[in-house]
Amino acid sequence: MKKIKVLLIDDSQIALSALKRMLAYDPDIEVVGAVTSAVEALALIPRLSPDVICTDLHMPGMDGLTFTKTVMERFPLPILVISISVQEHDTHNIFELLDCGAIDVFPKPKGVLDSDFEKQAHELTAKVKILSGVVTFTRHKRRPQEDKTSERLQHTAVEHSSPIRMVAIGASTGGPQVLHTIFKDMPPDFPVPILCVQHISEGFLDGFISWLAQECVLKISKACHGESPRPGNIYFPQEGYQLEIDNAGRFLCTNRANYEGHCPSVTLTFRSVAQYCGKGSVGIILTGMGRDGADGILDISRAGGVTIAQNEESCVVFGMPRQAVELGAIRCVLSVEEIAAVLQRLRFTDCRKRALLL
Repeated sequence: MKKIKVLLIDDSQIALSALKRMLAYDPDIEVVGAVTSAVEALALIPRLSPDVICTDLHMPGMDGLTFTKTVMERFPLPILVISISVQEHDTHNIFELLDCGAIDVFPKPKGVLDSDFEKQAHELTAKVKILSGVVTFTRHKRRPQEDKTSERLQHTAVEHSSPIRMVAIGASTGGPQVLHTIFKDMPPDFPVPILCVQHISEGFLDGFISWLAQECVLKISKACHGESPRPGNIYFPQEGYQLEIDNAGRFLCTNRANYEGHCPSVTLTFRSVAQYCGKGSVGIILTGMGRDGADGILDISRAGGVTIAQNEESCVVFGMPRQAVELGAIRCVLSVEEIAAVLQRLRFTDCRKRALLL
């Protein structure tokens, strides 16, 4: 079996040593280069032909942002950003890396003696394996079909007979970029609450929310236990907590054990929205590895709600949407731009009568 070739870039030899130790936990991964300069890394890429690149944000000479932009323009490859948990002054830069083509983020290891070192090592190798199967493309080149999205939507409609009361969205690998695209042009008077579950490495949630809040007009925050969700607000689970809606329509935030390996779990959130909102629920499942959310969006479908999956062409990883489609839980399979357009149409609906979707 061909090994996954990884190129590491970090200006700290200590960090490079720790990363190499982590990746050595998996015999299917080979570190083909470990350098302290992004300029040196660019020169090595054609010769080493790495499958995955892991880069830091702050480096002398050329920072991670410039490096990522250059890589995606010259020879697109899957990039994993490895950095300390987002600091306030770094928030925009780190998530701009994702917007420029990097696929995911991972916390920089504290050292080989850290008590969580082995756990982090398994998480890192899992991310690298996921990224090794990702097909990247050069950024900033508009696909021809995107220009026709608005025109197609103007001529296609599906009526939903019940008023929409809540939207629930689930995403994993590649999700931050997609959520940014969906939320950035949302109208300030969006008529219902949005619950969003994004699988992201520990320590990055606050920075992710802060970045989205800078880019979007809707209010974005973490859900508080016992709070009632309000229209025009986007809510994320607190880090390490499950997010559900109770029978009274309030947030139920619990730090209970993982559900099917996930905390937060997309399925638990979807399931609770289906139980509370029934036909008035919209479930959207986006890019990501695995099957989290598939059973939950099936519950929304069975309750009579609207179910949407991101299409394979626009997904970084089609795992989660594929599982939902194969369960027969999905009503519409749409591109990211189409999902954004559909959600924006909700502002024009009379929620007391009916919602006009795609």
